[in-house]
Amino acid sequence: MLTVTLEKLDEAVVLHCAGRIVRGDETALLCAASRSNAREVMVDLENVESIDAAGIGALVSLQAAGFWLQLINPKETVRELLRVTQVDSILEIGETLPHSPLPTQAAA
Repeated sequence: MLTVTLEKLDEAVVLHCAGRIVRGDETALLCAASRSNAREVMVDLENVESIDAAGIGALVSLQAAGFWLQLINPKETVRELLRVTQVDSILEIGETLPHSPLPTQAAA
């Protein structure tokens, strides 16, 4: 199961994800991003255990929908999958989040 917590940062939003971004659960990520009303979206992958093709598709769909997207803190297994699928060549991947207040809203 995937849980997504929203954190607003000025003009951007951070989607803190926990669990697995897999077929059937990836819609939580898409819904959270669209409800945020932000154009800049950072997806915190620190607590994501795994991601499958549907999860990767969701990330690419966010970028294609016009969001400025940055992936943050992926675990090595997730980073490797992003590399093998060459998603790392089209999405920005960072190591740290900017300092911010506590999360403000939770979404499932």
